[in-house]
Amino acid sequence: MTESSTSPAPVVVVTGANGLVGSHVCAALVERGASVRAVVRRLGTAPALPGVEERVGDFTEPDFAAREVEGATAVVTTVHPMGKDLVAQYRVGVEGTATFARAAAKAGVERLVHISTAAVYDRSPGTGDVTESSPLVGDNAGDYPVTKRDADAALAEIEGTTRVLLRPPAILGPGETSIWNTLRPAEVRDDPDARRVNPDKTFPWVHVADLAAFAADLACGRVSPSEDPTTGPVPGGCTPVNVAAGPATWRVYHQTVTSALGVEPEWEETPVWTGQLRAERAIAWGWGPRVDLAQALAEIGEGLREESR
Repeated sequence: MTESSTSPAPVVVVTGANGLVGSHVCAALVERGASVRAVVRRLGTAPALPGVEERVGDFTEPDFAAREVEGATAVVTTVHPMGKDLVAQYRVGVEGTATFARAAAKAGVERLVHISTAAVYDRSPGTGDVTESSPLVGDNAGDYPVTKRDADAALAEIEGTTRVLLRPPAILGPGETSIWNTLRPAEVRDDPDARRVNPDKTFPWVHVADLAAFAADLACGRVSPSEDPTTGPVPGGCTPVNVAAGPATWRVYHQTVTSALGVEPEWEETPVWTGQLRAERAIAWGWGPRVDLAQALAEIGEGLREESR
């Protein structure tokens, strides 16, 4: 990773700055000396951190997007309306993200980092390990994977800025909107059917702090560009990169959750994906996870036990 001591402090726009990933990205950017424009929909929801300026508005609006990216050196897009219907996911996640990216390119923004997902890959039973060149999901894969796939495709067509598509799997980390630390455990607590899984199914994961650190390094220009995507972001190109920590299975995650909640897990035998999400590209770019599986699982268990007290 490189960083010039004589370069001016980067100015980075973060969409969805009040979300789980967005808030951590803002914090990581502040640690790196960046000035942050935190784009949110509601007043008073941006992280209250030195160097973070709240910008309230609809990032899907072209005029608003153009104002927010003016003079910025980088953009990090994290917005996707999870749980909404297909129309809303497409309007915000695909069209809105592309609108913001086009504004960034027109304004001469150097870098755009988009938080995509490993759900864009076909991980059917028997498909084996997944790399950045693996096949993507088809149109029948569900609203979330398909709209995230289409957002990546839309970004690939926008020229004029260096784009990086970060593709994390399950994002672990505490927070009210955290799927894997909060929302999924709530389902397991309330719905007996959610306690039934195949324990051998692969559970690729990354901690939100490690994902945010990588996004911030990319946005601040700390990762050296390269014409070879295996060693760095391609200048002016659109480069996907998987961001995953060590291997795990649903057994270890599910046992952690059910034990903390005081309910019994149920194991079933169904065809499942047992490959791995390969992250050699991210490692070659200089990234490495700092939160290990034991730490991440302990954080989940402690959070759930604390909530039940």
